[in-house]
Amino acid sequence: MNVALIPVRGGSEGIPKKNIRLMNGKPLMHWVIQAALDSYLDKVFVATDSNEIMKSAREIINHKLEIISRSPETATNIASTESVMIEFVKNNSFDYIALIQATSPLLTAKDINEAFDILHRENADSLLSCVRQKRFLWEYDKNGALPINYDYLNRPLRQNFNGFLVENGALYLTSRSQLIESQSRISGKIAIHEMQQEAYHEVDEEHDWKIVEEIMRFKDY
Repeated sequence: MNVALIPVRGGSEGIPKKNIRLMNGKPLMHWVIQAALDSYLDKVFVATDSNEIMKSAREIINHKLEIISRSPETATNIASTESVMIEFVKNNSFDYIALIQATSPLLTAKDINEAFDILHRENADSLLSCVRQKRFLWEYDKNGALPINYDYLNRPLRQNFNGFLVENGALYLTSRSQLIESQSRISGKIAIHEMQQEAYHEVDEEHDWKIVEEIMRFKDY
């Protein structure tokens, strides 16, 4: 059995109550919950410490959806996401788990399904979602500014530049046994699911909200 875990907490700081704030017509977290329900995952768990969030999640009627409590220790602003995953794995049996972040509403059921296909095709232990960025990176050291991913004396054309992959925080897959062994969302042989360009954005601050909502309207979500 493959399950999704969507951890959401009531105490968001950058955008108060962001998980239940309306994003393009419905609560932010509803976008990823619906994507998970529409995928071929067997069960979707929303783990929260908030009664308001529980009430909002229950507005989605689906036999695959289950709303569960998370302990106060895993819902602080300094608690790791792994802490709620480990708490979950102690109380639930499954084969693979998809960790899905509510702050990535551009995630689709197609992304989830394709990610599982990649995981199994590559015989990987875990997977993360990324977005390709075609930007030239620099860093400072004692000698001044240095390029990281290109030769400025032979500046490549955009169409000939592969760019680099950025972790976008939307989706992580791993097996139950791998999670127990590593205590981490990704470990072992790691695969990547490359998402669409606009999925680079995570909703953490107000300016993120405006950008993502505009993308959703433009793309007719």
